[in-house]
Amino acid sequence: MKIKAGIVGATGYAGAELVRLLSTHPNAEISAISSVSFEGKRLSEVYPSYTFLNDMVCENQDAVVEKSDVIFAALPHGLSQELAAQCIGAGKAFIDLGADFRLESEDEYAEWYDGSFLDRELHRQAVYGLPEFFREDIKGKRLVANPGCYTTCSPLAIAPAIANGLVKTKGIICDCKSGVTGAGRKPSQGSHYPELNEGFHAYKVASHRHTPEIEQTLSRLSGEKVVITFVPHLLPVNRGILATVYADIEDGVSFEQIRTAYEDYYKDEYFVRLLDDGKCADIHNIKYSNFCDVSIHHDKRANKLVACAAIDNMVKGAAGQAIQNMNIIFGIDEKAGLTIVPPAF
Repeated sequence: MKIKAGIVGATGYAGAELVRLLSTHPNAEISAISSVSFEGKRLSEVYPSYTFLNDMVCENQDAVVEKSDVIFAALPHGLSQELAAQCIGAGKAFIDLGADFRLESEDEYAEWYDGSFLDRELHRQAVYGLPEFFREDIKGKRLVANPGCYTTCSPLAIAPAIANGLVKTKGIICDCKSGVTGAGRKPSQGSHYPELNEGFHAYKVASHRHTPEIEQTLSRLSGEKVVITFVPHLLPVNRGILATVYADIEDGVSFEQIRTAYEDYYKDEYFVRLLDDGKCADIHNIKYSNFCDVSIHHDKRANKLVACAAIDNMVKGAAGQAIQNMNIIFGIDEKAGLTIVPPAF
């Protein structure tokens, strides 16, 4: 019997990606979808590419919970906590693509998201769903905080060096570039085509909400508090994130040691592709897929590690990773529904 998967917020970009990926999942089927903005409308009316492929009607949120074994919430921050309580109370699995359960510290959540934990016990049940690092935590759990785009890409770039103590934890810089889908489907001046096209700019410099989440992950991996400088930029493309992470190499550590550490760390991780020396991670090569391409480089003059990672922000940075988490929760092949070959051009 297939897993019944429901999607709350199915008409946003991440929700639409969940529909695309789950439509061909061998072990799951979409049981119900909801959308506040388009309730009563067929999904194919909102996204014509789904015509005859998914003509499901957007229902209300309660219907999705009732009909599903697992509920994916593709909602803005602040809207998932009550829904999570409803799902857990009904014995369902809940995977939150928003930020409500990602931060362990309520003080940090209040500082960066201007909110509070409505149910602290529920937050204690939540696990952080970055499988390459925390797979054992995810197994058998029912409430998963699915990491977002920057918070997946940046740690994957630098994790082996951090976890093995090969770079200094002070002075790490995460320099990231994202496609405009990361801003969501709701129109804004910043994502308006004439404003975005033929431009390239940084935004929320050293003040982006993903900063404490990246620090939380790197601190867990290193065993000590890590403070980073994080600067995101907006690319005039639809999809993709490129994270370039700079870190000082510890005294006496060779680049060959770092290379070996990366090879060992990711040798069994299907979705992380460590590139050969001299190659550079490129968002072109991971489009529509759940892969993360990682390349590492040695700045010999400054003795710095420059680690690059590329993901599709809508897949490994959102919907694909959420499905990867579902697969782990239900004990099926982690790759199920996600072995999509990126287009060559």
